[in-house]
Amino acid sequence: MFLQKKKTKLYETEVIEIGEEAKNFKEIKMVILFGEGAPDALRPSCYIIKVSELSGEIKAGMTLQIDDEKYKITAVGNEVQTNLKNLGHIAINFTGDKTATLPGSMYVEEKEYPEINEGTKIAIIK
Repeated sequence: MFLQKKKTKLYETEVIEIGEEAKNFKEIKMVILFGEGAPDALRPSCYIIKVSELSGEIKAGMTLQIDDEKYKITAVGNEVQTNLKNLGHIAINFTGDKTATLPGSMYVEEKEYPEINEGTKIAIIK
């Protein structure tokens, strides 16, 4: 009998507002998340989320889940932890890059770009 490793959610949040330009980033396969405190200059480009507790270190190989769609995390910039924890702010790149070239970006496998709406649930699973 195989024991299945229990999946642990390190982070869970919900989209509460969508900036009028946020969906335009689909062309470059990017989603920008920012907490409720997003500055006015950036707010139009962002999916506004509830800032939630981050209960561990995000690493490549973990899973990003957007509603029912799952993406393998391929690289994590060195500012992702701090920015997500303090501001709810990261960029998610759906490019499959294995090296994080931008410090505030998380990279996930290249798959279908997600449909994100108000109420969409986002989680990071270990």
